[in-house]
Amino acid sequence: MRIATTIFLTDETITPVRLARELEERGFAGLYLPEHTHIPVERISPYPAGGELPRQYGRTLDPFVALGQAAAVTDGLGLGTGITLVAQHDPIDLAKQAATVDHLSGGRLTLGIGYGWNREEAADHGVRWSTRRELVRERVRLMKALWAAEPTGYEGEFGSVKPSWAHPKPVRGAPRLLIGGSAGPKMFAHIAEYADGWMPIGGSGLTESIPVLREAWEAAGRVPEELVVVPYAVLPDPGKLGHYAALGIDEVVVQLPSADEPTVLKSLDALTPFLNAVNPEE
Repeated sequence: MRIATTIFLTDETITPVRLARELEERGFAGLYLPEHTHIPVERISPYPAGGELPRQYGRTLDPFVALGQAAAVTDGLGLGTGITLVAQHDPIDLAKQAATVDHLSGGRLTLGIGYGWNREEAADHGVRWSTRRELVRERVRLMKALWAAEPTGYEGEFGSVKPSWAHPKPVRGAPRLLIGGSAGPKMFAHIAEYADGWMPIGGSGLTESIPVLREAWEAAGRVPEELVVVPYAVLPDPGKLGHYAALGIDEVVVQLPSADEPTVLKSLDALTPFLNAVNPEE
């Protein structure tokens, strides 16, 4: 099993360069970064985890810029977003950003996407909340048109693009695309339609959820073996990782503290036993 990491990198934390080097040297599989463009001070949306919204949400680095730095100082470390708020982006610009990071890193990008939870943030981007799922679906289709090998157009309800020259291309045609969020029929239908897999937050309830997702996946004509499930923002323990392995999961993303360099490095030290357990030396 591959163990990757996620962290809220901010202007107050360890830097992307320092963290990426440490992760690769220690044998971690990847670095996934979240996204919030801004957090309006006057808030209505409750924090999904409950309580006060942590400070780091309003200070996050741009994930693509930070991942570009991480790519430049590593050779094999996986790079990912967890998650990109697609509805808050111009899809033509987002297609270019993702393709550029994937190209420069030699095909190491996983594009984790989601629908968001902060209505105020989305509203400032002109997003109509009730349509955000369909908006994301269409914008992914538009991005895939731009990533196509030959100039390909797309016409949709929420946007369009003419057949265009759009380079660089992602190394494998498109970055690996995972949708983050809670289990549900609509979520699973969208995963089966246009994604490569699911990024369940926290990873609970997978024994019941994965068979339902597989049913939707196969009903959409997708190849069963190609479905990817990557539990995200996990606080690991041996039993949990063993359970994931029994479910056929081969990658998990563990949560690091949004903190300064000494604190993050100490957290990586504490995760070393899990790395050794899943990747024993020959």
